[in-house]
Amino acid sequence: MTKEDVTAMILSAKKTAGLTWEEIAERIDMSPVWTHSACMGMNAFPKDRAAALVSALGLPQEAAGVLEESPTKIWEQAVPTDPCIYRLYEIVGVYGPTIKALIHEKFGDGIMSAIDFDMQITRVPNPKGDRVRIEMSGKYLGYNSW
Repeated sequence: MTKEDVTAMILSAKKTAGLTWEEIAERIDMSPVWTHSACMGMNAFPKDRAAALVSALGLPQEAAGVLEESPTKIWEQAVPTDPCIYRLYEIVGVYGPTIKALIHEKFGDGIMSAIDFDMQITRVPNPKGDRVRIEMSGKYLGYNSW
């Protein structure tokens, strides 16, 4: 059984149960963003969370071990070399499908505008080292169905 096999089982069980990522995340006590990303094979589940997901979705027990495996985060695109841009690229590569899935669940089939869009970058003091906060807000644009 591969990560791809388990992802397919998760998506099937999610659809059959009519659950949202937020509902699944609540059942395993994790955030929806992390839950989706991990279910798509982009993060490894801690043992207890893997067991909780398997139980919540009625997956075969052997799926838990696969969910715990460290992922290989590969996508087929040229990678920028500037360290700051590369990290943003990595974020989109790892969490892009998660962001898309959650936008579609909350708004429907569409996109976030990059034209009617704003973004703020702020520095947030933190005892472990200052943090970068990137806030993006774009108008939702639904696809026409005709």
